[in-house]
Amino acid sequence: MRTVTVDILNDEALNLLKDLEALNVIRLHSSDETANTSSKLSEKYKGAMSKQTRDAVNQQLNDLRNEWE
Repeated sequence: MRTVTVDILNDEALNLLKDLEALNVIRLHSSDETANTSSKLSEKYKGAMSKQTRDAVNQQLNDLRNEWE
């Protein structure tokens, strides 16, 4: 299954897409569903990283960079 984004320029095109959905050829998602999933990304990843001081993060970055040198 592939996902594509389509801009509807004419209401007839939307009717054709709805007909294809009725034939189980495609599945339509409203723009409201798309907006909801993108706005919830912050909630999805909230707490994924532990809180660290700026100095600790900088030290880790420097250690990683020095490994490659």
